[in-house]
Amino acid sequence: MGVKMVLSGEGSDEIFGGYLYFHAAPSAADFHQECIKRVKNLHTADCLRANKSTMAWGLEARVPFLDKEFLQTSLDIKPEQKVFSKGSLQEKDKDGRPIMEKYVLRKAFDVSPDGERPYLPDEILWRQKEQFSDGVGYSWIDGLKAYAERSVSDEQMSEAAERYPLDTPETKEAYLIRQLFEGHFPSEAAAKTAVRWIPRADWGCSSDPSGRAVAIHESAYGENGELKK
Repeated sequence: MGVKMVLSGEGSDEIFGGYLYFHAAPSAADFHQECIKRVKNLHTADCLRANKSTMAWGLEARVPFLDKEFLQTSLDIKPEQKVFSKGSLQEKDKDGRPIMEKYVLRKAFDVSPDGERPYLPDEILWRQKEQFSDGVGYSWIDGLKAYAERSVSDEQMSEAAERYPLDTPETKEAYLIRQLFEGHFPSEAAAKTAVRWIPRADWGCSSDPSGRAVAIHESAYGENGELKK
């Protein structure tokens, strides 16, 4: 198609605490420290993924959220202004907007300088976050879990710690992915390079990395998966 460069949003969730598990942060200070930790680890996950996936097709990815001046300004914002509602989207600001994840960023695009119109339509600007894995489509994720359930036996799971003493998989899906990884990279050294992302257990978060496992996501969506009005 002749496209040489793309813009990508790496860093926005880390800077503004956009991951849904951030609603469980015990305090604003904990919220901020988790942001700093995530920013410092971007090169091991999100940015690494973006770099590999774009370079594979000869594309240059630019990440405006990680511009140094923007990064400094954003991290200097008081964490109290980034903390969002715990478990629901019912807390509103004076304009009736939900105090939700990445509220500061959303609010910045809400109204134009003339004060008359938003930069983006509400259905985009104030939609509930979908985590990267869920965003590809629930059916893909649920299908993978169902396949793992059929492919990995209960006996294999009971012996998971013996087969994989390093970073033992806790679900059949994780076990299946570990099997596939081991087939290509069988050494322990290779296993140590793969970072398994899970939310903060010490904050009471589920070990399931899916955003749908978080109460704040469940409270925003109906049983049919559609966003509640």
